[in-house]
Amino acid sequence: MSHSLLNINMPPASHQSNAITPSVNNQHIGLTSTIAAENLKRDGYNELPSVNKRSFLRIAFEIIKEPMFILLMVAGMVYLLMGDRLDALFLLIFACLSIAITLVQESRSEKVLEALRNLASPRALVMRDGLRVHIAGREVVRDDLIILAEGDRVAADAILLSSLDLLLDESLLTGESVAVSKLAQPQQNNPAGTHTVISSAKTASGEGSPFVFAGSLVVRGSGIALVQATGLRSEMGKIGHALQTIETQQPHLQKQLSSLVRNFAVIGAIASIFTVVLFWALRGSWLQAILGGIALGMSMLPAEFPMVMAVFMAMGAWRISQARVLTRRASSIESLGAVTVLCTDKTGTLTENKMTAVAINSVTENWHQAQNMKASRGVQTVLKAALLACPTHPTDPMDMAVHQLAEAQIGANEASFSQHTLVHAYGLRPDLFAVANVMINTNNKTAIAYAKGALETITALCHLNAGQLTSINAEAEALAKNGIRVLGVASATVSATQLKKLPQTLRDFTFEYVGLIGFADPLRANVPAAVAQCHAAGIRVVMITGDYPTTAKAIGQQAGLEASNVINGDAIETMTDEALASALKTTCIFARIRPNQKLRIVKLLKKQGEIVAMTGDGVNDAPAIKAADIGIAMGGRGTDVAREASSIVLLDDDFGSIVKTIQLGRRIFDNLRKTIEYIIAVHIPIAGLAILPLLLGLPLMLIPIHIAFLEMVINPACSIVFEAEAAEDNVMQRPPRNPKSPLVLRKRVIWAVTQGLIVLSVLAVILIGAAYKNLPEADMRTLVFATLVLLNMGLILVNRSFSASLMMAILKPNHSLWILLSSVMTILAIAVFWHPARLLFHFGAFNWHLFVIAMIASIFTLLILVAVKSLFFKQNRIA
Repeated sequence: MSHSLLNINMPPASHQSNAITPSVNNQHIGLTSTIAAENLKRDGYNELPSVNKRSFLRIAFEIIKEPMFILLMVAGMVYLLMGDRLDALFLLIFACLSIAITLVQESRSEKVLEALRNLASPRALVMRDGLRVHIAGREVVRDDLIILAEGDRVAADAILLSSLDLLLDESLLTGESVAVSKLAQPQQNNPAGTHTVISSAKTASGEGSPFVFAGSLVVRGSGIALVQATGLRSEMGKIGHALQTIETQQPHLQKQLSSLVRNFAVIGAIASIFTVVLFWALRGSWLQAILGGIALGMSMLPAEFPMVMAVFMAMGAWRISQARVLTRRASSIESLGAVTVLCTDKTGTLTENKMTAVAINSVTENWHQAQNMKASRGVQTVLKAALLACPTHPTDPMDMAVHQLAEAQIGANEASFSQHTLVHAYGLRPDLFAVANVMINTNNKTAIAYAKGALETITALCHLNAGQLTSINAEAEALAKNGIRVLGVASATVSATQLKKLPQTLRDFTFEYVGLIGFADPLRANVPAAVAQCHAAGIRVVMITGDYPTTAKAIGQQAGLEASNVINGDAIETMTDEALASALKTTCIFARIRPNQKLRIVKLLKKQGEIVAMTGDGVNDAPAIKAADIGIAMGGRGTDVAREASSIVLLDDDFGSIVKTIQLGRRIFDNLRKTIEYIIAVHIPIAGLAILPLLLGLPLMLIPIHIAFLEMVINPACSIVFEAEAAEDNVMQRPPRNPKSPLVLRKRVIWAVTQGLIVLSVLAVILIGAAYKNLPEADMRTLVFATLVLLNMGLILVNRSFSASLMMAILKPNHSLWILLSSVMTILAIAVFWHPARLLFHFGAFNWHLFVIAMIASIFTLLILVAVKSLFFKQNRIA
């Protein structure tokens, strides 16, 4: 976030602060890191309890309420009634193992969400060890010195030590919608280390009060404040209002999954009741009938869906954070794969935001960095005027570039500032893209206003004639063609009358043109490749910047954008919505854009049916960010207001991170679909085996303990293996997903059901063949169950990719997959070889020829599935 004066004169795509930040003097050195750590240990983090945070016990309680656990408990009671204590005991053990696995997965997701909440919390600029540093708002401690600027969310209750035109919105606490001004308390009355008791927000808020409160928003101006209370001790803490920053629910997907689960549950309940009645009617044993019904109910209950959604959303947000992008709303993960238009600003996103002052043109002389020579007196005059329009302690890259060059070409900047006293700072206005500092020279007592800003604004303030304008614009155009950003510099003598009552706007001064200064901000090295990736993925990249049109065109060409046409903000003002909508279809570069125009562009793109992602960093960008389908805030230089309006935050302000995020969003959605298809496919043969023996007059093949074992395979496969799958090879070579398309496509459901029916058919053939051969019941169960487990592993391999060959599916790296498969094979071997385990699973003695049959059947089925998959995907084009 920028706390400097300069970034507000960056026309108009990136607005930060309307006033200069108060200078930090020797009394404002802040805490040392050691004392801050001690205060943090003593008072705890500056945060409020999260109502969405789920404790370990709460997660456990939610799992115990799940239908699957209840069915396991009922089955255990039935075994006890039948006098089979061993089965009941081991069923309870399996239930506990199932709970443990789910607990680990859910707790892992919750820890990820908690880490993301902390990352998403409002930030604070504080003084630590005499330096300005950005920290998470939760790390602010009592006695910290916090520096406030426009767009900041106040991190803690504090008392102002100094302020400049500071206006705060305290409606969150007081309910009053009108922003109130704040005035600093005289420092001698409140030295560091003492604390003024704030009775309440009602009594301490209001016009002229020196108190600022956690949760308040800085509407205008800036200030330095001493923290008085944090966390629960703040006014926000007293009234118990907790702000949430990470949305853990996914409304659209959640609705679809809830409908899917409900349909499965209804069908399962009806089938279970039918099974119980039919079993009792045919065989006359209520307890056996109930066990059969429970087995069928467990086999058809899609217990994995809720867990899959929780894990995928949390782990998806975590994976995106590894690309230096914070997901603030889980809904954005779904939308990422549907983005059709990506609107981005230029400075700091496409470029490195490492400004260097490379050119200065005075009225009579020019200087360029490439000349590698000392600036002449005339050039130094321009540079000094630009310097005195900057904050004394800059944080904005362009201000820092001016300071750096002035230090090298003129001498110590402190000497220049020490000769002047700041009287007033003029901030940016919507109609005037320039700023100025009114300074009094301490030597000759003259008052001068130094201004800098958009070149057209500065030249307008100077009332130049046509010849002068033509010459200056030609100089700026020549620099802009090389991608150099240009600012105009002017100065005005302030009369004694004006000094007594300063004019409201800069137009009331008589400015004289001093010169222009050019800044180079190189394109990020990864941008051309990232833009090319977007184009290949069917995503149009639109650059919306406040910069000079020629500069924007030069950078756009370097980035790989279509730059034949550039539309500026003045032209947009004269265009109807229909004309602008038509231009939006072919124009990729917009320059000198104002915030209200940014919002208009977003609305028109959405009206055309586009799914829009929009970047921004300033207070005035918030409406456009919020209006976009995916609002993207800058984490490095963006305001808290922009962050709060956004769906995702770029922690390093890098355009390449946006493209990585879109790729990850598509990968997450792909893997979620693979998981759901696998769940549908694997439950069909399990449910079929639960009811088929009953229809054929054969003994039950699957009992609750078998279903519990299978769930221990299915759960980690869904929540760990598929979640960790790498992206499809063509993930960024296919058009954006239709946002209206359901999570589970009808054709993909058909493919999932087809898989399940093929596996069930093979199992039915084996079951009928074993019965025909009069295989003993225990041996028959061993053969059928071993085949089912092996086929389940085959289903996992088949569903790993939409289009990869079988060999690629086997060789494709995924450590979680091979850990799972090796664990399953080990447990299956124990169940088949170890006598106590055979008794528990009701298996017969191990027989090699049965194992060979199971292996052959599994390999044969896997080959059939791969062949059908290839044909199915080719014909239906559902990849």
